[in-house]
Amino acid sequence: MNRTILSHDNLHPTIKDKVAGFHHATIAELQDAVAQHRIVVVGMRYNDAVWKARKVLTKAGLDFHYLEYGSYTSQWRRRLALKMWSGWPTFPMVFVDQALIGGASDLIALLNAGQITLQKK
Repeated sequence: MNRTILSHDNLHPTIKDKVAGFHHATIAELQDAVAQHRIVVVGMRYNDAVWKARKVLTKAGLDFHYLEYGSYTSQWRRRLALKMWSGWPTFPMVFVDQALIGGASDLIALLNAGQITLQKK
């Protein structure tokens, strides 16, 4: 099932470029990282769930690329752009083989259930 989003056709012409360009460079940076790395974790400083996902992957000896966008008091617009683009409402965002698998608890559940196979370094 696809998430419903407002159609580009329903945007007033004066805001279409603003909507399309909202932190485009941040989204492009993530897309490039996902294309270049098998595992990507997107997070922010001081977030326990982000720390947990990184710790689980490190403890398992799995190589991953980490992108950090500010903290609770900075770069929130960049994080908002990523949330709007992905549809995922929280951090971290964990990508495996170019697919968003969810956050830290989703990563842990999938690893524990053997539902995803991750290649070691």
